[in-house]
Amino acid sequence: MHLLPYDVNNKLSIIRYAQELKNQTLRIKCQPSDQNTKTNNKGSFGQILEKYYFLYEPNSNSEPDFIEVELELKSSPLKQLKKLNYVSKERLVLNIINYLTVVDEDFVNSSFWKKNKDLLLIFYLHESNKNFLDYQIKIVDEWIFPDIDLEIIKNDWVRIKQKIQDGKAHELSEGDTLYLGACTKGSKGGNLRAQPNASIQAKQRAYSLKQGYVNHIIASLTHKHPSYGKIISTLDVAKSSSIEEIVIAKFQPYYNKNITEILGILGISINQKAKNFYANLSKAILGISLNQEIEEFKKADIVVKTVRLKENFLPKEDISFPVFQYKDLVAEKWEESQIKDTLEHKFLFIFFQYEEQNLILKKVTFWNMPYQDILEVKKVWNKTKQVVLDGKIVKKIKINKDGKLTRLTNFPSKKYNAVAHVRPHAINASDTLPLPVKDKFTKSETYTKHCFWLNNTYVRDNIYKA
Repeated sequence: MHLLPYDVNNKLSIIRYAQELKNQTLRIKCQPSDQNTKTNNKGSFGQILEKYYFLYEPNSNSEPDFIEVELELKSSPLKQLKKLNYVSKERLVLNIINYLTVVDEDFVNSSFWKKNKDLLLIFYLHESNKNFLDYQIKIVDEWIFPDIDLEIIKNDWVRIKQKIQDGKAHELSEGDTLYLGACTKGSKGGNLRAQPNASIQAKQRAYSLKQGYVNHIIASLTHKHPSYGKIISTLDVAKSSSIEEIVIAKFQPYYNKNITEILGILGISINQKAKNFYANLSKAILGISLNQEIEEFKKADIVVKTVRLKENFLPKEDISFPVFQYKDLVAEKWEESQIKDTLEHKFLFIFFQYEEQNLILKKVTFWNMPYQDILEVKKVWNKTKQVVLDGKIVKKIKINKDGKLTRLTNFPSKKYNAVAHVRPHAINASDTLPLPVKDKFTKSETYTKHCFWLNNTYVRDNIYKA
């Protein structure tokens, strides 16, 4: 038996020993003897850390790693921004959710809380050109959830439990919750587990902290917080109302008022031609300074979309998502795809409607895409991927009356799917990205930038009118 270089009964001793890793690498501090250093499997960093530095065998026990002091060890990768600040590379995955037992738990005796109430976090700088043994460890510290955050996390946990209790574990989405998510866990998200109150098996999932919340932890531990404005200022407010309820209550007094009236009531002047006008207007309504970020939105990775409705309630435009790289699209699996990840966020939709050329605030609503609709988007993603792989993007070129050429494509259109479609999202036709397979019709190795779009009819019928 190894004589441990720390006292397992003393949390401070464990943390001090862990902090000796700062600005070091596993190769230097651990000198692993039986590890194939050419392997960069996900999870390898944590396993070597446990086995060769903390000198215990990696395991999947339900108790914290340092059970004597109820301290759980977690390691996670960082990315470095140009300003030398660090951000999380991904969400922080915690323990597996046992669908069959969680329905009998309450929060204080839950597997989640027993395992994760006190975290020892080790963040390392991920560099794709290096072996994981040579990643530099940048941040080592303890994290205990602040009281207000914990109240929101408790509510998230209850939402996850309720969905499982309702026999809908297979419909769990990270968009269901704010700070604490239920992410797929296992071989490409394919491991299936029995669930209570439903015969259908559900993909294995683990509790996880959203990437935005992990960024908040990193900023807190490095004392490099951006300027934040808070929606929830006290624990009493967090206990009495959800973030969603507070936001909607702040917007409601401005319903059915035009922009000029809203600015007048707020007593502010904002440049209405600026790109961030609607974002700034929303901040003002929420009582957030224009030079601040909304703390709770950042932690929860909430995506804000402003939609302008025509007088018939149809959005003036479809809703666009980020441009996809053709080469990345064909290489990704659905469970790790960019569009699935995007659609599993929680959204705040802010609806304005044209009335005699004035924009009137009609409604705000929090939304995340239902499971069945995500499956519809998967069909669009599958077809798009196949079109690119087959090199069959362009099906024909037609000449318009003005003599201009228009390329007609095989990408899924609104007629193909009631939820989403694919079309250009570029400055012009020459704004292109490389193709993995040359287009057979045009012989081109590049193609105009495209992205996935939510159909405006879907937004009207399933988000605005819901």
